[in-house]
Amino acid sequence: MQQPLTTTKAHFNPPVFYTATGFLVLLVAYSAFFAEDATARFQGLQAFIVQNLSWYYVLVVALILMMVIFIAISRFGDIKLGPEHSKPDYSYGTWFAMLFSAGMGIGLLFFGVAEPVMHYLNPPDGETGTVAAARDAMVLTFFHWGFHAWAVYAIVALILAYFSYRHKLPLTLRSALYPVIGDRIYGPIGHAVDVFAIVGTVCGVATTLGYGVLQINSGLNHLFGLPVSPGVQVGLIVITTIFATISVVAGLDTGIKRLSQLNMGLALTLLLMVCILGSTVYLLQAFVQNFGSYLSVIVSRTFNLYAYQPTDWLGGWTILYWGWWMSWSPFVGLFIARISRGRTIREFVIGAMVVPATVTLLWMTVFGNSAIDMILNQGLDSLGKIVSEDQSLALFQFLEQFPFSGVFSLVAVIMVIVFFVTSADSGAMVVNMLSSHGRDDTPLWQRVFWSGLIGAVAIALLLAGGLSSLQTAAIASALPFSVILLAAIYGLLTALRTESAKRDAQAAPVAPVTARNPVPWQRRLRNLVRLPGLDEVKEYIFEVGEPALKEFASEMEKNGFSARVSHGEKNYVYLEVFHGEEIDFTYGIHPKAHLKPDAAPRDEDLDDTVDEGDPEKYFRAEVYLTEGGQDYDVMGWTKDQLLSDILSQYERHMQFLHTVR
Repeated sequence: MQQPLTTTKAHFNPPVFYTATGFLVLLVAYSAFFAEDATARFQGLQAFIVQNLSWYYVLVVALILMMVIFIAISRFGDIKLGPEHSKPDYSYGTWFAMLFSAGMGIGLLFFGVAEPVMHYLNPPDGETGTVAAARDAMVLTFFHWGFHAWAVYAIVALILAYFSYRHKLPLTLRSALYPVIGDRIYGPIGHAVDVFAIVGTVCGVATTLGYGVLQINSGLNHLFGLPVSPGVQVGLIVITTIFATISVVAGLDTGIKRLSQLNMGLALTLLLMVCILGSTVYLLQAFVQNFGSYLSVIVSRTFNLYAYQPTDWLGGWTILYWGWWMSWSPFVGLFIARISRGRTIREFVIGAMVVPATVTLLWMTVFGNSAIDMILNQGLDSLGKIVSEDQSLALFQFLEQFPFSGVFSLVAVIMVIVFFVTSADSGAMVVNMLSSHGRDDTPLWQRVFWSGLIGAVAIALLLAGGLSSLQTAAIASALPFSVILLAAIYGLLTALRTESAKRDAQAAPVAPVTARNPVPWQRRLRNLVRLPGLDEVKEYIFEVGEPALKEFASEMEKNGFSARVSHGEKNYVYLEVFHGEEIDFTYGIHPKAHLKPDAAPRDEDLDDTVDEGDPEKYFRAEVYLTEGGQDYDVMGWTKDQLLSDILSQYERHMQFLHTVR
């Protein structure tokens, strides 16, 4: 397998960087200076897709949902997104906050009130303004914002995280195609895929930013009388872009992480206040009933194309949403992959699909059911009228019906701004990685460039009236991307089957090392109770471990194989035996830090490279294979024992190759 570049004079990948930038300039110029023609052409393309390919979109999204569920509940779910010894980089709370903010936080503020009300006032079938229409409105909202949407994000993130963290491929969209085209991902095909992802991400984030300032402007006008005008909206984009640039420059752990946590806190505060000040018991009952109704019709809704009762509603809602989720999935999926290293696939699916979907549906119930109840039972027809005329005012008009409405509206405006900042900064980070071999340790100017470009695109299109055309183009891009995604899903399943076969081969019983090389029990006990420091373990690795690895490599070369012993980072040595087109064998010995049995627990990870006489930790010489640490210590073993263990692991590897041939 060809490895990605690790050091270059410039961090960015020139073919991807320049091609994507040039294509974006041309596309934005066309959408801005020929807005009417661009809108007509892109809308014509979208109309063609809706009319002729709705069935395809429905099948693709249904297949994605089924694949995500299957992978999670199968034995594949035990596989870790990273080496076996890896641990998650973020706590559950931080992880969920970043998932939520990047995935769809801003959409909930814009559509939390508006969409249920619109479905209630204009249902695809049945009479408007009835109890049945209210029930169906919530089921339809759940359908559009529930498991299907998060499954699309999850499958892209899963593919990228698996191949990047498990197989050391670059964290870019091209890696998803490795099982299909192999090392050609490093050539023109891979460049084209990454360019496609960059263009789609910039277009999606920029159009969302452009439309989002309309809601921010409406909220500020509602609260402070700030005029609704293009000048104000441009100023808001500039401010949002500045904050996004500061965040992306600060980095994932400082900027995006902190803003996501702030977002989650504000969202939970607003959610609880509406729930407490509203009809609490009714909302809890409605959520349980909505969720049950959603689950009971999820199959029929998934495959409902209104073939026997044609309607424009499907293309204006469901197909539009499916295209939107798929067009956003390279951006959101790569971001989710970036923050999900170290989790098992099953844990990942629960965290990246089930939990955020459930929170999303709870939000839709609290805001959507409350709004429908105001119209249906409290006679607030003006709310429905405002939603029909200007969706950007829906949330603020809704909050006017509660005590402390001014405070709530101010919180909502702050949330909208912060959500847009997190969308812009995470989008800039993703685009930066796509153009830089999957790395985010890029120069300052590069991160500022992409953040500024997103803001500039949004301003240009807002002033020229080209937002609609570019948004339509972004959604239409879901069609070619869906083909790439289906190929990537096939590749993922192929790789997971191979991985599972390897795990089965490694589980095959072998005789214990001590049974093949008897050692006095006193010596075995001494090895167990001695708690060596880093220097002692390093001395063992290089004086006993490295000669054993070299002897094994020499014997393999005598038998016609290519093998080598290398030094890695963090004071370890490893053996590689090459098998041509088949999977190579790797056996390494690493010094690994552990707390002593009587040490106090720690929250932070132990440093495997620094000892400095820490009285609470000791080191083990642990075995690492291609898939990560094996959690057993060889410190104190003789060279013959090590050779016997290497041979046992190599026997397992050969059994695995035999299984998958």
